[in-house]
Amino acid sequence: MGTSVERVNMTQACESVAALSRQYCALIEGCQVADPRWLASLVGLLMRLDAAVLISGHEGARARTETPPDPNLDARFELFAELLALLGENDGYWQPFDQAGDFHTMTGSLADDLTDIYCELKQALALWETRPERALSDLCFSYYRHWGQHLKDAKHHLEALVPSHRMPSRPRQSQSGWRPVAVVG
Repeated sequence: MGTSVERVNMTQACESVAALSRQYCALIEGCQVADPRWLASLVGLLMRLDAAVLISGHEGARARTETPPDPNLDARFELFAELLALLGENDGYWQPFDQAGDFHTMTGSLADDLTDIYCELKQALALWETRPERALSDLCFSYYRHWGQHLKDAKHHLEALVPSHRMPSRPRQSQSGWRPVAVVG
């Protein structure tokens, strides 16, 4: 059994990840139009969710402690189809090995990424009410084994779609005219 400080930290981690998971699911469920504000909200939320999982202290999660329920594949496909229709031409993106030789196919799908993240989070939220620490452990396990890559891919693609989340390509000039100087060694 951990110390009271460890239990408080675990409780805070559980509450943080649970709150962000609920926000993500609500954002997906409430989407009517994939406009720039929704996309910006989504990328910001994914960044916070990613950070919350990483700092939760479950980086060593080795296995699920609960057997996940059988997925409702019809509902999952319905959500994917809805997101695909909402995203339209903003759905697809190139993955690192999509252009091999003469073979060029875009395999990345934001709708697929968002659907997989949503389904993993909903599954954890169902367990959260009765066993929050177990839900966090299972969620971290599945993050490292599956949905974490979807989150990273979605974040990367959304950052390309939402200019306000891109890093500047060159240093900004200040109002005073000061500019960074390259140091030659």
